Order: sequence, then structure tokens, then C-alpha cells
Amino acid sequence: MDTKKQEKKIKEIIDTIRPYLMSDGGDCEFVKYEDNIVYVKLTGACADCSIIDLTLKEGIESTIMEEVKEVKGVINISE
Repeated sequence: MDTKKQEKKIKEIIDTIRPYLMSDGGDCEFVKYEDNIVYVKLTGACADCSIIDLTLKEGIESTIMEEVKEVKGVINISE
């Protein structure tokens, strides 16, 4: 899968995850996809949540890596 297709798929996956985050007052924005790393920005309640690392690794990262095998990780960009 080429990079453009990977990025499109990643954005689609994030869009399927967002409603779950939004139901708890948070959100996740796609920032960029570079060198097989996905950069996102967790906002709202997610930004200050005590389980942000769990949400990022077990929720967002595992879902994306399962669907897009080329992805090596997901990093949250905080302000």
C-alpha cells in the first residue's frame, strides 16, 4: 500500500474511533503520517485524562496498526 493510501486508511480509522472519544468529552485529530509514524492530537477531555497513554496505545495505536501493517507507532502531539 502506498503512503497516500495508508494515510487515507489511517484517517478513516481515526474517524471510526472519534465517536467513542467524543462520548467521553474528548477527540482525536490526525496531524500527519511520516516515516511510518502517525501523529495525532488528543483534545478535550482526552488531553488531560489520566489514562491518555492507555487510550493512545491500546485504543488508537492498536486499531491503526492492526489495519495498516506499515505503521510502527502513534504519537500524541500536545500543545
